[in-house]
This record gives sequence, structure tokens and C-alpha cells, in this order.
Amino acid sequence: MTLLVFGKTGQVATELARLAPDAIYLGRDQADHADPEACATQIRAHTPTAVINAAAWTAVDKAEDHEAEATVINGDTPALLARECAELDIPFVHISTDYVFAGDGTTPWRPTDPVAPQNAYGRSKLKGEDGVRVAGGRFAILRTSWVFSAHGANFVKTMLRLSETRDALTVVGDQIGGPTPAADIARACLTITETLKTRPETAGTYHFSGAPDCSWADFARETFRQAGRAVKVTDIPTADYPTPAARPLNSRLDCTETETVFGLPRPDWRAGLTAVLKDLGEFHEA
Repeated sequence: MTLLVFGKTGQVATELARLAPDAIYLGRDQADHADPEACATQIRAHTPTAVINAAAWTAVDKAEDHEAEATVINGDTPALLARECAELDIPFVHISTDYVFAGDGTTPWRPTDPVAPQNAYGRSKLKGEDGVRVAGGRFAILRTSWVFSAHGANFVKTMLRLSETRDALTVVGDQIGGPTPAADIARACLTITETLKTRPETAGTYHFSGAPDCSWADFARETFRQAGRAVKVTDIPTADYPTPAARPLNSRLDCTETETVFGLPRPDWRAGLTAVLKDLGEFHEA
């Protein structure tokens, strides 16, 4: 299989490179998602047997002032990539987000639930989803949440950095979701890609997030526990931590269908956290 991956230095792309080193990885210098046609040209040039889109605009707050640019990267380009793959009749796996939902209530979001993004980032990702579905073919949209790894910028690395100079932190405690290790997302993408090759009828929208669901404050506490950092975490409400982009209070995802169709259970994010901290040389054996 000639696998083409859009993305090279991001969290999921980096983990994909570990699992599938023979795949072709395209960074921004080769395939800038701000130029949809240039990205589509790469599919024509490489004639892959499958494509995974692991590139995206992920700066949630910055998207509020740059929505048009974020929409091209997260919306127009994935739609065009999906169309190219549909014409070639090859699998296309696209990573999306729980931010396409309203983020209210306490019930885990199902793939079929109504969407109502509350910020520019969510709207841009929803446009990408819609474009991928319209393209049809052997596609899978994989919505996930709270991605973390030893690479790039993420919550775990931020907490570790802050703990270098502080022994007490206030962290949002009323946003609930499933932290998801990038390594597990990468494995899921590869499994789904292989399934789409032989079972095109499995095309559709799926959810994949870590278990158990928790708050950001709980996530921080477990990070400090495993890293052996004596940091006191105090829960605060979202209202006390204003950000340019509205954040969902409910990021829970119902991943039942993903396990049923692809045999992919929700990964234990605490085990994933251990692996990440070991990767960073920060794990502390209790």
C-alpha cells in the first residue's frame, strides 16, 4: 500500500510516521493547505492507494480573527482531497473534532447528533466534514478530542512547563471530555484505512476519544501524579477563564459505532499519558 499522509510535524502525523515509516508524508512546504489545488495535485502526482489527512488549522482562539483562512485549510482543502480520492476510488481518512457540536448537556455526542459549532474553528471543521461527505467514496471522518502527545503544543506539555515554576494552578473543572493520545488516533486511522479498502460500505462518520471522560482539572492532576510533580490543582469554572473562542462544556463522544465497525475500543488515556511522559523522560514511578 502506498499511503499518502498530509501532515508531517503535527501530533498525529508524527505518530503515524512511527507506525508507518514507509508512507509519504507531506509538510506545509510540499502541500500547503491554504492552497487546496496544490494539495490535490500531490494526490495526482503520487497516485497513492490511500490518503490520511492529518493536517489542519488547530489554533482555536486565533481562528476567531482568521476564520476565512481557517476555513480554507479546514474546509475547502479536505473537501477537494476527498473528491480526488473518490475519483480514484481509494480510502480517505479525515480527522475532525467534537467542536462541531454545541457542547451543551451531559450526554455523549453520537455521530448522527445535530451539529451546531460555537466558534470559528468548529465552523471551519464542519465545512470540511460536509465537503468530504459530498465527495462520497471510501471516506471516514474521525472526530476526536483533547489530543495529546510528546510532540507539538498540547495540554500535557503546558502543564509540565507551568509546573517548573509553580506549585499551585487553577484549571477549568466544568469542561468534560476524553483526552486522546495521538498514538492511538494514528493506530485508529491505519485500521480504518485498511478496512475501507476491503469494506467500502463502512464509509461514514465516527467518534474516537480516550476513556474515562474527565475534566481538564482531573487531567492535570493525573499528569502531575504520574510526573511526580507536587502541584496543587484547584478547579475553576469556564466563566473564570475567558478565551476568545467559546469552549464546549460537553466534549464527551459516543464511540460505540467505531468499536463495533472497526474493533477499536476507546483507549485508556491514563496509559497513553504514561507512554507520553516516558517519551518525554518525565514519568515518575510511584
